[in-house]
Amino acid sequence: MKMVGLEQATLNTCVNEAQRERVVITSNGKPVALIVGIKGMDAEQLQLGNNDKFWTLITKRRMQNTISRAQLEQNINEKNRERIEDSSVVCQLSSVA
Repeated sequence: MKMVGLEQATLNTCVNEAQRERVVITSNGKPVALIVGIKGMDAEQLQLGNNDKFWTLITKRRMQNTISRAQLEQNINEKNRERIEDSSVVCQLSSVA
């Protein structure tokens, strides 16, 4: 994070610097503004990044129990095996009838 005194700050310089790191503008040594670069972000990213409802949802989701990717893949494979077994039983029953 870069600190720049208000007296020395120019908008152009601060905007350019903010694309690499956050720029804190100070007045009398105290922070008064923060400039964050957004180059490369689209409108949706900007809206979500500043949306309290979105961050509340993310916070709640992060508190929920999770499973690893390996466990997820194992669960999917088990479900697929069950479907294959079920469909083979149906095929056997239909050939008997």
